[in-house]
Amino acid sequence: MSYQVLARKWRPKSFDALVGQEHVVRALTNALEQQRLHHAYLFTGTRGVGKTTLSRILAKSLNCETGITARPCGVCAACVAIDKGSFIDYVEMDAASNRGVEDMTSLLEKAVYAPTQGRYKVYMLDEVHQLTGHAFNAMLKTLEEPPAHVKFILATTDPQKVPVTILSRCLQFNLRQMSSSGISDHLQHVLQQENLPSEPIALQLIARSANGSMRDALSLLDQAIAYGGNSVNEKEVRAMLGAIDQSYLFDLLNSLIDHDGAALLQQARAMEQRTISFDAALNDLANLLHQVAIAQTVPESIANDHPERSALLDIAAKLDAEKLQLYYQIALLARRDLGLAPDEFAGFTMALLRMLAFNPGEQKPSARANVPTNRNTVEATETRRGASAALSMATSKAEEKPAPAPVAQTDVEHSYTIQTASIPAAAQEPEYRPVAQHYSVSAEDTQHIETPITSPSTTAADMEVSSLTRNFDGNWRTLVDRLKLGLARALAQNCELAHFDEQNMTFSVPPSQKHLLGMGYEEKLQAAVEQHFGRKIKLHFDIGGSGNTPAQQITHEKAALQSYAEDAINNDGFVQALVNDFGAHIIPSSIKPLQ
Repeated sequence: MSYQVLARKWRPKSFDALVGQEHVVRALTNALEQQRLHHAYLFTGTRGVGKTTLSRILAKSLNCETGITARPCGVCAACVAIDKGSFIDYVEMDAASNRGVEDMTSLLEKAVYAPTQGRYKVYMLDEVHQLTGHAFNAMLKTLEEPPAHVKFILATTDPQKVPVTILSRCLQFNLRQMSSSGISDHLQHVLQQENLPSEPIALQLIARSANGSMRDALSLLDQAIAYGGNSVNEKEVRAMLGAIDQSYLFDLLNSLIDHDGAALLQQARAMEQRTISFDAALNDLANLLHQVAIAQTVPESIANDHPERSALLDIAAKLDAEKLQLYYQIALLARRDLGLAPDEFAGFTMALLRMLAFNPGEQKPSARANVPTNRNTVEATETRRGASAALSMATSKAEEKPAPAPVAQTDVEHSYTIQTASIPAAAQEPEYRPVAQHYSVSAEDTQHIETPITSPSTTAADMEVSSLTRNFDGNWRTLVDRLKLGLARALAQNCELAHFDEQNMTFSVPPSQKHLLGMGYEEKLQAAVEQHFGRKIKLHFDIGGSGNTPAQQITHEKAALQSYAEDAINNDGFVQALVNDFGAHIIPSSIKPLQ
């Protein structure tokens, strides 16, 4: 007798045997028991979650010789024939290969005839989203009012492509992806029935690789049984899947925690010698970091029988949550960009070195300190540092004083030409601060530096009160950047602060933005302000003002930066030479200021 693969041998034959779709089973069971039968059903979900299986069980429930039931007997002629695929009144049609209007017309012409063997004719259209528009139109009327003896079951992995006119005529059931724990439990049950030994970690690896598909999991289990010689153990499954031993991952994380670059590279080379897939390694590393994050947040959620519980909790205790989030993001990006690396080993080790280099909140000496340099390099570096310090001093004083700050103009002019355009001081706020060394300004351009824009009605009395409210100086834009805002940020950025005291803040909203009022944003903005200052503060809003809002300030600054960037390009000697000597043409829209 020929061997039957596990995915077919263990296909559920009743609702009770179906795993992971309890919400659909409950609805169908109740409908069958109450004889509330619909004429069309739509099952949606990814591959291998049970759409075709549900269709066959439902067909047996409708045609079982014991009557319409939620528990078909499975032994009568109708049930046996449906399980074998030989029941003449149950038709499964692949819509991917029979998608034309002619195929649909032929099916509908046969549907009008009474059943030959069963109680109902059941038509199951798999991957129904593949039908053409004309085929969908041909079935609309029949699908809405089919003959009493016909039931339609539609299945698709992409319900977004099914016309709304079809969806509205069906009862829709969304089949979920199965959990890894549910899959591994079912695989354990299957192996017990097959009298085959297994290791729990091996089944967990298979369940994780199946990505929610029970059919894929059973197919992988078949492969693992063949690979391991009628046994399923961790070592063979890891080798089969290209997964790496979890101990390598924990060693990598411990080396990162210890800042041991030599150990990292040694472990990466050992993985290369074992021909481990570095794509799989990055995937497993990201998965492990996810488990560590869960162990940090909810340690009791890690099961006591988890094979790596102690190692997970140990890493969770030693690794900062901030670093953990950074490592997770680096692992994801490194896996995405692995194909762009010179080779997989370079991509993987670069990801590890990036994790080692990026340590939030830590100040480490630059690697340049260990690189030999000649005198010219040192002088250029010192000149750059002096220019940066001079520009920082000028910016700092511009922020402190209400008038333009002329200091450090000579220093900037004589020590270093910074490749940037002149930047208003208001643009120096944290969210909008350009990268200084990428712009160039001469000493003459520093006259454009402006002071932070404050409310025109801010008085000395207001400034005295501000000392009571966390040194608030009337700079509404700065305060907006510090507030914890959600949707209310749109209103905050389009408000002009007209007056404030210890209990009140009055704003002017431009007429063009008055639609932001009355949407509930005022209460959210007031809550954010009160949370920031730690006291009750009433916000008042009027329509009007000069329009000097944070949003308008940002718009002006961006326009100024764009103008300065265009001037810098147009006046650049090299660019002019290209234009004059080679007929080059500057595309204005391609000029973007660096920020």
